[in-house]
Amino acid sequence: MPSYTAPIDDMQFVLHDLLRISEGAVPGYADLDRDFTGAILEEAGKVARDLLAPLNATGDAEGCRLENGVVRTPEGFKAAFDTVREGGWTAIDAGEEFGGQGLPYVIHTAVNEPFVSANMAFNMYQGLTHGAYTAILAHGSEAQKALYLPKLASCEWTGTMNLTEPHCGTDLGLMRTKAEPQDDGSYLITGQKIFISAGDHDMADNIVHLVLAKIPGGPEGTKGISLFIVPKVLHDEDGALGQRNGVSVGKIEEKMGIHGNATCVMNYDGAKGWLLGEAHKGMRAMFTMMNEARLGVGLQGFAQSEAAYQAALSYARERLQGRAVTGPAQPESPADPLIVHPDIRRNLMDMKSFTEGARALTYWGATLIDAAHRAGDAEAEALISLLTPVIKGFQTDKGFEMATAAQQVWGGHGYIEESGMSQFARDARITMIYEGANGIQALDLVGRKLASNGGKTVMAFFEMIKSFCSENKGMEGLDEPFLVPLKAASKDLQAAAMYFMQSGMKEPNNALAGSYDFMHMMGHVCLGFMWAKMAKASLEALEAGAENAGFYETKIATGRYYMARHLPATKMHLARIESGAESVMALAEEAF
Repeated sequence: MPSYTAPIDDMQFVLHDLLRISEGAVPGYADLDRDFTGAILEEAGKVARDLLAPLNATGDAEGCRLENGVVRTPEGFKAAFDTVREGGWTAIDAGEEFGGQGLPYVIHTAVNEPFVSANMAFNMYQGLTHGAYTAILAHGSEAQKALYLPKLASCEWTGTMNLTEPHCGTDLGLMRTKAEPQDDGSYLITGQKIFISAGDHDMADNIVHLVLAKIPGGPEGTKGISLFIVPKVLHDEDGALGQRNGVSVGKIEEKMGIHGNATCVMNYDGAKGWLLGEAHKGMRAMFTMMNEARLGVGLQGFAQSEAAYQAALSYARERLQGRAVTGPAQPESPADPLIVHPDIRRNLMDMKSFTEGARALTYWGATLIDAAHRAGDAEAEALISLLTPVIKGFQTDKGFEMATAAQQVWGGHGYIEESGMSQFARDARITMIYEGANGIQALDLVGRKLASNGGKTVMAFFEMIKSFCSENKGMEGLDEPFLVPLKAASKDLQAAAMYFMQSGMKEPNNALAGSYDFMHMMGHVCLGFMWAKMAKASLEALEAGAENAGFYETKIATGRYYMARHLPATKMHLARIESGAESVMALAEEAF
């Protein structure tokens, strides 16, 4: 089975060489020097390598099972969850007043990476809990925060989000789950929710479900949706547990991947719940949770790619097959290792260049969240809102693609379950679907985010790239291989945005038909921007006489590959967008 080692040097490079977090003005960043973050990441890497990764195949093979109304997790999961909890890993960025360590969100993000790479299904239990914590922190009453947040931070209790119903997923206005108000201020929740990740398990004393429901008599559609806290086990004001609430698991879904996470059908039969935030404002409260979750899913995309890449690289170095076309690389062996062959190199470079670029984009996104939440930076808030559908949609599409590329390196053995390679592809596949399917991410980007703030945010993004290119024009080693293709790709993206402005208003289908291409185009531009910035940081490190020169030279070579082999895709996406919707919508419905 594949092994995993956290890429600490690459993670530290992004945090310190690229983002220079310890020099940032965001409160709490001054304490994040290289030694401090290095110590945290080293320990997180050990937990990922020694505790979580060995359980990945176990969770995949065993899955979860429903016994007498209780979900049982795979062998070893509960003990591992206790270890993670006791180590404080679930509360890294939780407020100190709630028992957390109060560190910035970017550190939570960095720590999450090796945990997801090592065992994505396991990490989802605490990941969903973190989202519930964030929603209650933002919208809960003081009493709700005092009761729930310490228990969620420590994962003594875990959390979920309940949106989807059998007849509605994206179109939540069709929701049927209802919440009947009671004289004591509580509500009785009745309805069924499906696809609820971590919906039930045996690793925590209680589960705090955040449930979307409609209060009778409220507005129609999404404007009438409210959000409720519905605990699995009822409790008193001090959190002492009492009787079981009216919520049960109908079944555990049999899924393509993430078998170690219990994806449940949840039945609410007059379950007692309490309003979170304002009545009929549930969508706003839920999106506090969803937006954070979407960044986390974007991380899952490249974290699975990283794990698959490590396994593919190891196999490519060991597997002997054929001879290098330029002559034997290992004359003493009966054949050369796979890694000598250009097509294998292409697959490995695709994985490596995507993963490292996506890591930089995701960590940058996390610093924008910190700037927004810790420093009240409205521009950072607007920018991460723009980037979120790109981070989620583009990175998960590509993450799945890279997981299958890793299988390809293994050849036939990659298709055999005992190699472990199929699990990366099967687990990665869900990231393209949940927390808003990627087609919805593309529609959100083009239909809402481009025009938000009067278009000022996307124009500021373009200006950011333009300024970087202007300020660094003529820098040896940067200009031709990085800045020139970045400028060209950015112009393609601007041309696509202009097309939407000119054509989309007259014919909305033109914008919608091109939205997916635009999301990918913007994803390439974002990664190109990250690679240009990483190349500059690497060139400056080499100029300063860095001891580990090979690391920085490798970084530059990897970036050059992305700029030469992937960034030109913006021209293809632009051509598709400018072709409009005619060919997409040409067939009559009955002709399909």
